[in-house]
Amino acid sequence: MSVKAFAVSDVGRRRESNEDNFLLDQSQGLFAVADGMGGHAAGEVASKLAIDTLQEVLRRDAPGHSLATTDEAGTWLREAVVEANRRIWDSIRLHEERRGMGTTVVALLRAGDDAVIGHVGDSRIYLLRGDTLHRMTSDHSWVNEQVKLGLLSDDEAQRHPMRNIVTRALGSRPEVAVDLVTAGVLPGDVFVLCSDGLNTMLADDEIRAIVASHREDPEAASTELVHAANQRGGEDNVTVVVIRF
Repeated sequence: MSVKAFAVSDVGRRRESNEDNFLLDQSQGLFAVADGMGGHAAGEVASKLAIDTLQEVLRRDAPGHSLATTDEAGTWLREAVVEANRRIWDSIRLHEERRGMGTTVVALLRAGDDAVIGHVGDSRIYLLRGDTLHRMTSDHSWVNEQVKLGLLSDDEAQRHPMRNIVTRALGSRPEVAVDLVTAGVLPGDVFVLCSDGLNTMLADDEIRAIVASHREDPEAASTELVHAANQRGGEDNVTVVVIRF
């Protein structure tokens, strides 16, 4: 099954610097988005450490994309994210000015005709299959915990002043738990990886409509998603990776 992918990252309308980073490695079947936090360039450092670690560890441990099964891919992905967390934690210990930095990470690793998804934080992966958009990750955030408890609706969570508070991130602790999901991939499936600068500006239905209108063209889809988020206010950095199988 062939793959077309494209990525766009933008500073947005309110921020002075872009603390997001992304990975688009089609030869290895690895795609990722990391949303840094901490300010004073530290967030950018954390997100770049996460992305660089994922790519480095995959090329070291699985040259030529030799991860043939979902079990192998899941084990590797978890260990790579744990390694990224360790490197960020060590960087904070060695550089006092980086204290408080961290990053989310969401990654998709292809294993044959399956996709293994790993994530920490509130960056997301969506799957457009047919005309239905499926949210493949569950945000590690304060507002999502309130949604799960029935105390907030999705719409209220999207507008809530505490929507940017994450409950899990790389760099916040010496150890990290990584959520993993495996999805079978069908021809025509479109995956969207994004930082929360997209989904805090656009509702899921709006994301679905844009991706569906450009389902054959990942470049057009990712460009239009970022443009729409900025038109809505662009309150944060916004990064989008669109993958069509």
